[in-house]
Amino acid sequence: MKTIVIGLGNPILGDDGVGWVVAEEISKLKSCESTEVVVDCLSVGGLTLMEHLVGFDRAIVVDALQTTLHPVGTVIHLQLEDLPEKIAGHLASAHDVNLKTALQLGREMGAQLPGEIIIIGIEANYVNDFSKELSPQVRAAVPQVIQIIYNLLQTAV
Repeated sequence: MKTIVIGLGNPILGDDGVGWVVAEEISKLKSCESTEVVVDCLSVGGLTLMEHLVGFDRAIVVDALQTTLHPVGTVIHLQLEDLPEKIAGHLASAHDVNLKTALQLGREMGAQLPGEIIIIGIEANYVNDFSKELSPQVRAAVPQVIQIIYNLLQTAV
C-alpha cells in the first residue's frame, strides 16, 4: 500500500508548524525508508493538496486544528469525511475549495486518489504568532502523534 504522510502548516507560525515537526520526525524512522511511504511538508490546501495525493493508496495528514472543544495539545484522529468543515484548518481555504471538494473534482477527472485519508489534528492555540517554537502542550503531543502514525504504517505492511 503506497502511503503519503503530509505535515501541513507553516513552520514559522508557532503551533501551526506542528505538522512539519511531525513529518520531519516520521521521515527519520527506519520503517519510512521505503518506496511505499513518502513523507512531505506542505503549506497548501484544497486543489494543490489534492494534487500531491495523486498516485497514493492512503494519505495521513497532520495539521494543527483550532476546535476550541479540547485542551491545547489534544490529539484528534479521524477520517477526512468525519472532519467538520469549520475546523478544517489547512484542509480548507477561503481562496480555494476544501479538500473534500478537491478530491471529488479530482476523482471526476480520473485522478487516482487515496481511498483512505486519515487526519491527525493537534488542538493548537498560537497559530498566528511568528515563532519557530511550538507551545509546550503542542510539543508534548508530538510523540503521541508519531506513535499513531508509526502504528498506521505498520498495518500497511
